[in-house]
Amino acid sequence: MSGHYEAPIREPLILGDKTYHDITEDIARPIETKAGKLWWFAFYIALVAFIYGVGCIAYTIGTGIGVWGLNRTINWGWDITNFVWWVGIGHAGTLISAVLLLFRQKWRLSINRSAEAMTIFAVVQAAMFPCIHMGRIWLAYFVFPITNQFGTLWPNFNSPLLWDVFAISTYFSVSVVFWYIGLIPDFAMIRDRAVKPVTKKIYTILSFGWGGKAKHWQRFEEVSLVLAGLATPLVFSVHTIVSFDFATSVIKGWHSTVYPPYFVAGAIFSGFAMVQTLLSVVRKVCHLEDYITQKHIEYMNIVIVVTGGMVTVAYITEFFIGWYSGSRYEDFTYFSVGAATGPYWWAFWLLILCNVLIPASLWIKKLRRNFLWTFIVSIVINIGMWFERFDIIVINLSRDYLPSAWTMFQPSFVDVGIFIGTIGFFSVLYLLYARTFPVIAQAELKTIIKTSSEGYKKHHLENEHH
Repeated sequence: MSGHYEAPIREPLILGDKTYHDITEDIARPIETKAGKLWWFAFYIALVAFIYGVGCIAYTIGTGIGVWGLNRTINWGWDITNFVWWVGIGHAGTLISAVLLLFRQKWRLSINRSAEAMTIFAVVQAAMFPCIHMGRIWLAYFVFPITNQFGTLWPNFNSPLLWDVFAISTYFSVSVVFWYIGLIPDFAMIRDRAVKPVTKKIYTILSFGWGGKAKHWQRFEEVSLVLAGLATPLVFSVHTIVSFDFATSVIKGWHSTVYPPYFVAGAIFSGFAMVQTLLSVVRKVCHLEDYITQKHIEYMNIVIVVTGGMVTVAYITEFFIGWYSGSRYEDFTYFSVGAATGPYWWAFWLLILCNVLIPASLWIKKLRRNFLWTFIVSIVINIGMWFERFDIIVINLSRDYLPSAWTMFQPSFVDVGIFIGTIGFFSVLYLLYARTFPVIAQAELKTIIKTSSEGYKKHHLENEHH
């Protein structure tokens, strides 16, 4: 049992004198009880935003891409910005689940379920934008290598947009399987506690006959490790491929070898910030303060500080290389003197404020462990990361090589409406998920109760003292 020993000086990951039964009751409560007024208020707001976004999408498909704010120079604008932003948000879930599982990090158990769900819902939002951007969404199947019964279609495998299709579909499928496999023991728990026959039947189907036998747990752990091994390379490959949309072009400011690691670090940075936002809400609404503790928040903030440092170094590198090259065209890229002082100066300085200056406050331990400040910073970071993608796309395209092609980008109400709609859709999915699925992996959390809970730590200390 020495391998399960945990030093008593470490802060507990489960607060209070919790028993196995207490964990089951606390995590099953949001599913088995009626939703409160706060949940319904948030759900109605999210639903209204979602319906408005659906209306804007229908208007776009029925009228054409001309209803967006695109023009002859800026043919990528608000939509691709949102696409890259949502893909980045979806990164943290797989990192928390897969990479931290392989490294046997116990603190992941209270947050991995929410992170995995966030990944799936974020990728769903991201996948919509390339389809809508095609204009003729009913021909979206052209991007797949389909058979010649449909005619002699030859998808261009050299196109980075086709790489996106393969990367995101692979990432989504592995994430869904990984998420669902982890839920099976929890579905069985809800099944065994269900009172209504319909509820019991639904969770019986979802739990795949889980009985909690030793053989079941052995297979569960083996499959989890295999999926974690498959998913870990995806953490780095997916956003690397998304960066190739820009890096393989010959457009100034995009044709850069720093983009793959820079995009990956930025994706983890924004993804962890979104997890912090969701956890701050779930912790209060579902009354999970004993399971999502200051220690969890601090560990997450440490990852944010590290990846934020990587992003800052990339910013400095881009700015310095652009200046050192002496090329006049580099002065119109998203990280240059021209960007800082030109017509998009406000977007440039918002990026610096939200991604560099404010997150730097998390170096202070007192602020790093503060729930309210963490919630504020997490929202600020995602605002900053959206402006980073906006700057990369719009500033670089707005200043072409010929001054006669220079132009400004003005988003239309449809651009803004579709983005608001995806935020509403994401919120609707997450709120429904929190009411139907356990938001914490209770079966796995019980495995650390004798080493990492406050009650058992006190018990061990008393025994050592006697």
